[in-house]
Amino acid sequence: MTPTAKNTALRELKTLLGDRLTTSTALRDQHSMDEGYLKAAAPDAVVFPENSDEVSKIMRICAAHDLPVIPFGVGTSLEGHIMAYKGGITVDMSRMNKILQVNSEDLDVVVQPGVTRLQLNEDLRATGLMFTVDPGANATLGGMAATRASGTNAVRYGTMADNVLALEVVLADGRVIRTGTRARKSSAGYDLTRLFVGSEGTLGIITELTLRLYGQPESISSATCTFETIENAVNSVILAIQSGLPVARIELLDDVQMRGMQQKYPDLGFSAKPHLFLEFHGTPDGVAEQTQNFGEIAAELGGADFQWATKPEDRNALWRARHEAYYAAKALRPGSRGLVTDCCVPISAMAECIMKAKDLIDASGLISPIVGHVGDGNFHLLILVEEGNEEELQRGNQLAHEINMIALAAGGTVTGEHGVGVGKKKYMPQEHGEAYQIMGDIKRALDPQNILNPGKIVDIN
Repeated sequence: MTPTAKNTALRELKTLLGDRLTTSTALRDQHSMDEGYLKAAAPDAVVFPENSDEVSKIMRICAAHDLPVIPFGVGTSLEGHIMAYKGGITVDMSRMNKILQVNSEDLDVVVQPGVTRLQLNEDLRATGLMFTVDPGANATLGGMAATRASGTNAVRYGTMADNVLALEVVLADGRVIRTGTRARKSSAGYDLTRLFVGSEGTLGIITELTLRLYGQPESISSATCTFETIENAVNSVILAIQSGLPVARIELLDDVQMRGMQQKYPDLGFSAKPHLFLEFHGTPDGVAEQTQNFGEIAAELGGADFQWATKPEDRNALWRARHEAYYAAKALRPGSRGLVTDCCVPISAMAECIMKAKDLIDASGLISPIVGHVGDGNFHLLILVEEGNEEELQRGNQLAHEINMIALAAGGTVTGEHGVGVGKKKYMPQEHGEAYQIMGDIKRALDPQNILNPGKIVDIN
């Protein structure tokens, strides 16, 4: 892309969008970073489309002038997905935020990509339905699909890969395609929907989603319980899952994380021991049976101090605390910067992998709480490093690298939900082998100019 080509493209985009194209330094800076640890990189401009036709026209202009395009939701990603390392424009989808169609009888909904998960569930409240994927942050649904998000409910309801039925996508050359249908299954050709789910904006821009919904459970019960060792806490999860217990949420917070929770949430009465946060959904009798069965499993491994929350306000307080674990962790070292990383392993290997991670943390000399969606083998490190301390940042990156190696050795993945972006790209050849080359082939076929979020997931030129 030459300076002349860039300026020509920006002029054409300005003609198309008017004041919905901005080169304001403040807005460019706002779109230059996510919530992770990688170096910021601002785009040359930010555009705000209002429908898929405008997105198509934006892509046609950018393709004609080789101008890179980076899709943007609300910026809650963690691995550098939205940084404009090669310049270009950021396409902010926040104005495409309409809930288009709720199909209550079929348990699905059609939305634009700028709708956030909390916005959708608030709109669904009166219908008795709910959207279940909950990564914690109030992310946009387009962004959640692009990164194949999951979260606390994934152990029972699945990830975005399980809950996206169909998509509308604008390709690199401006073509608009639809993938999938509202039917619950299909044998008709390649599964293009799942190709775009998790593609992180490198293959196309999602402009509409059809999502699976669930009925709101008749009864919900949440709980916390403590363990003397993190190993016993993890082993109780493994036993519960292997026993077929239908836990809706099951989260691990280690002793270090709980010290941060004590500081941030003193009124909740947490102790500085490894905790499990749990939730059960179903009928009143079913929930009662599930809680009793889990209590018996946990008791065999030293689980104690069960605190149950059945009132909505108590449950909300509990899960709000879990979702804000990052900020509780930072309370352990005020002014620190959080280097957040995640991996996912088979559940049978989870206890061993987490214990190895704890040993590596101790050896690093850094403070790094562990939290995790352990019901599906996914755990996170919140590595705290002093702001501006390059030596500590290097140690933190080395620690994250060693955790990734543990996950791969156990037959797992270097990212269970944060995605690849730039931060995890270097591990892709080792995790995928020859299949990684196929990812590059797909990228070349759909985006031969390499203008869609270039430099993320794969490099093709």
